[in-house]
Amino acid sequence: MTRQHPPAILLYHFFHPDDVVSARLFSDLAAGLVERGWRVTAVPCDRGCRDEAIAHPSEDTWNGVSIRRVRRPRFPQATNRGRVMNSAWMLAAWAATAFRLPRARREVVVIGTDPVLSVLAAVPWKAFRPASRVAHWCHDLYPEAPIADGMLRERSLPVRVLKGLLGAAYRRCDLIADLGPCMARLLAAYRSPARAVTLTPWALTEPDAPVEPDPAARRDLFGDAKLGLLYSGNFGRAHSSAEFLALARELERDPVRLCFAGRGNRMDELRESAAGVPNVSFAGFAPESELERRLGACDLHLVSLRPEWAGTVVPSKFFGALAAGRGVVYAGPPDSAIARWIEEFRVGWVLTAASISTVAGELRRLAASPTNLAALNARCHAVYRDHFSKARQLARWDAELRRLVDLP
Repeated sequence: MTRQHPPAILLYHFFHPDDVVSARLFSDLAAGLVERGWRVTAVPCDRGCRDEAIAHPSEDTWNGVSIRRVRRPRFPQATNRGRVMNSAWMLAAWAATAFRLPRARREVVVIGTDPVLSVLAAVPWKAFRPASRVAHWCHDLYPEAPIADGMLRERSLPVRVLKGLLGAAYRRCDLIADLGPCMARLLAAYRSPARAVTLTPWALTEPDAPVEPDPAARRDLFGDAKLGLLYSGNFGRAHSSAEFLALARELERDPVRLCFAGRGNRMDELRESAAGVPNVSFAGFAPESELERRLGACDLHLVSLRPEWAGTVVPSKFFGALAAGRGVVYAGPPDSAIARWIEEFRVGWVLTAASISTVAGELRRLAASPTNLAALNARCHAVYRDHFSKARQLARWDAELRRLVDLP
């Protein structure tokens, strides 16, 4: 039977050639759907993510994806006011797109979560194009994230209004893709009739085998330690360091070192807290060209999430660690998605205040056993390939979207 090729429209704030992680993921999704026979149109803004002075062409084609960019003023994405204005502008532009874009049979629109509250686009989209099927890929939750950050009060009037509007948007979705069971629980509170499915992000680099450590990179990060634990990436409001520093103190007399390599609004606070802990060091942020070398220089990766943030976001560095063939030490709530995957697939340890001594003992044994470490690396890489890889997730996206529009 010949597979039909319906149109897919992607609504996301940024797109290729922007290199911000979420833009890369949506660009990969668009290109992957084209490879699987879809006719894909992406509708991002025309501004650069990190440099608002950049203005991309209004129409373009990339890897078979038709790009129709929204002309947007240079509202600064780095400020709260700018983010709100960007969100309002893009929602209005996407509503106009729903009205103006030529209609097609069996079309599907995929809506992301940048800018904030993007899912509200489902309301005008369904009003103007009731036959269209709407899928929402939820990467982070609002207003749940600012509530976790203390910026908003859960029972305040603005939150109640937002949740009412969001409930209307979620109810107009036909598919809601979350990043894990804890996010799925928060979304379920909105009582949407949409089909719920977990579709995780993938790593930006996917080596064919566990990465072999580069001796120079490893020495720069960990000296002559037998076991090196690396935190790589952004360290911000959703992240915690207390458990990691307690673990480092527990392992002070052992050949184990922890290195924090990244940036973020809580990195200075982390440096102050780590002062005087001899087996903790810091390194700069690695450019993408050096990312695989950096991720492969350690033996284990550090991932964290504050308990109040569970379900609002899922740290993407977990997937990058497994792709590199590395286990994870996760400081976060035991009932969160990452904790569940760690236990299900045996790819690391969940670090809590109560488990620090136990985890430290297991890390000592791992440092003394290169054979067990190699076996862990191989298992992590296989788990990533079989469950979280780009090929695996794109195949699932293709199947879910075809199911929405009743195609084989």
